[in-house]
Amino acid sequence: MIYDLLDEIRAAMAGQLGPEYFETVVGRAEVREVFSAGKHGKAAGLLVTEGYIKKDLRARLTRDDVIIYNGKIASLRRFKDDVAEVRAGLECGVTFEGSTDIKAGDFLETFEVEERARTL
Repeated sequence: MIYDLLDEIRAAMAGQLGPEYFETVVGRAEVREVFSAGKHGKAAGLLVTEGYIKKDLRARLTRDDVIIYNGKIASLRRFKDDVAEVRAGLECGVTFEGSTDIKAGDFLETFEVEERARTL
């Protein structure tokens, strides 16, 4: 009985803490050129330097080691085709959700976020 009570209290305390989030970087790329995309948007021409860039992953854009965008990739293209993934050594074009502040020389990181329940 008392052990069940301790387990329930421990689980309730861990639930109060909320989950932990872990980021795993899966790809890096360098912005080589910036193009206009549509009426108000901009697209970044990238060279993937490490790992892979995937459309469904979260993205972080940095300039001079300062994060200027943290969000999602809206579209990923290779030449004129929409693609799901681009691997290291290849070029591609991306647009970002709600961001047009892109310059040549910026760096892109894509990462996965894993959520884990805390334990005591």
